[in-house]
Amino acid sequence: MFDDSRPLIVQRDCTVLLEVRNNQFAEARNLLSGIAYLVKSPLQLYTYRITPLSLWNAAAAGMKEHEIIEKLRSYSKLPLPGSVEAEIRKHMGRYGCIRLEPDGGRLRLACGNEDVMNQLLAFSSLSSYMSRVDGSSLSLSVEPQFRGIVKRELTRLGFPVIDLAGYHDGESLPIRLRKFTSGGKPFQLRDYQLEAVEAFYRKDSVYEGSGVLVLPCGAGKTVVGIAAMARLNTATLILTSSVTSVRQWKKELLDKTDLNEQTIGEYCGPSKTVRPVTIATYQILTHRKSSDDEFVHMKLFNERDWGLIIYDEVHLLPAPVFRVTAGIQATRRLGLTATLVREDGCEEDVFSLIGPKCYDVPWRQMEERQWISEAVCREIRVPFSGQSLEEYRRAGAREKHRIAGENPAKILAVQDLLRKHAGDRILIIGQYISQLEQLASELNAPLICGKVRHEQREAIYDRFNQGEIPVLVVSRVANFAVDLPDANVAIQVSGSFGSRQEEAQRLGRILRPKQGGNQSFFYSLVTLDSSEQEFSLKRQLFLVEQGYRYETKTVNEAAQVGMVSL
Repeated sequence: MFDDSRPLIVQRDCTVLLEVRNNQFAEARNLLSGIAYLVKSPLQLYTYRITPLSLWNAAAAGMKEHEIIEKLRSYSKLPLPGSVEAEIRKHMGRYGCIRLEPDGGRLRLACGNEDVMNQLLAFSSLSSYMSRVDGSSLSLSVEPQFRGIVKRELTRLGFPVIDLAGYHDGESLPIRLRKFTSGGKPFQLRDYQLEAVEAFYRKDSVYEGSGVLVLPCGAGKTVVGIAAMARLNTATLILTSSVTSVRQWKKELLDKTDLNEQTIGEYCGPSKTVRPVTIATYQILTHRKSSDDEFVHMKLFNERDWGLIIYDEVHLLPAPVFRVTAGIQATRRLGLTATLVREDGCEEDVFSLIGPKCYDVPWRQMEERQWISEAVCREIRVPFSGQSLEEYRRAGAREKHRIAGENPAKILAVQDLLRKHAGDRILIIGQYISQLEQLASELNAPLICGKVRHEQREAIYDRFNQGEIPVLVVSRVANFAVDLPDANVAIQVSGSFGSRQEEAQRLGRILRPKQGGNQSFFYSLVTLDSSEQEFSLKRQLFLVEQGYRYETKTVNEAAQVGMVSL
């Protein structure tokens, strides 16, 4: 039977269509965000896809297959296809079917289903890592050093592993959270931060020390990481995305715990100090002189008996760090991110080697509680000027994207937005340095990019935070871990093709809660009728999934010359 009042159409290939203008839209979207991935989001009909990984993360979060099936039925206009129900039962049923358990000095891969075990034995890619256990048809023996490799390979083959092999405690390091910050302000964890730590470290549970916490930018992921350290009281290696982020982690640790300068080491740039808490960048770990040389700094993983490794911005994890992580599965691992989206499709490696998603707070829910600011997202489509249009038409595909991104007409649009937001704290963010240099010159605003030394960056950020600088031009070095709490307007003038994670991170620069109205504005300037416009739809997917709506405006010729306000 067809029920047009319901919002979903579930198709045989596990694609789900969600009708936007339906009274049950929000409820159905909340269900889909936990069991599927958003593929595209035109105005009338969102498209989701249910995948094995999305179902395993749902299972890790405690959802049951019968609950998912019943909810899909209740929202579906048509009867739920039998093939979809079968896929849900198959993949949800596999979660928890295979367990990795301690077995003396070795590990045992145990399975309660003989048919599944026979399938595992048939995989040639696993044969060198596992051997039969005498007298048992439902378990295989695994050497401890292959723990991560086996988990990753089984996940890729469609068989997620519940890892019960346990963790070692590592070097003891008492860490106490302050009741007042070093500046004398009262400090306590917010309720969702407490929930996130509990979700990561549930003693005597399946997830007693490995997993990923997903929290919006501005929600205090660093504080959650610090609280996890205080729960475990162990030597900790923190890996993050930039030197700026290293400094911010150290600042937060000194501000909110009883750790001192002698306890915290920075392993980046010229300073490579290893201490009970050591903070390093992914870049230094993956640095080598040539493609044939070793990653000399990977030794950091063995410099101390780490009891916890924190992967900040875990969605950025580079492949060499994945490979090392496969070998350190006995160490507790915490991933922190605002989005698990990876443009290389390696979400499965995050799942198998770091752990499943064990806590996720919808951005809009955080906004409603005023833990982050209310964001208004607007896409402004700017026409080409005549000369740029001709250049664009003659260019190849990759060059087209850059020409559209650097459309000179965007400068006038930026100037108009600055007039509209006079008195606000404004970030102008872009991909191309030549474009940003021109904007900085035109607007008489400082520019922060890769060639600006970290000491200079910090000085400029401080002046921006103090209100001395109202407008700051930044390259993608500011996509992550830049603490600018009073920034309330972001103007994106160009970006990295269709990167959803970049869109989310750039919005995140302005999401810290604000005094007064608690509202922020995110503008994305896109060249009309260009490849950039097509990529912008892909970039927005993650934020649309979180409940954001993009208002779209096309600039007419009059606005191009500054005669009409945006």
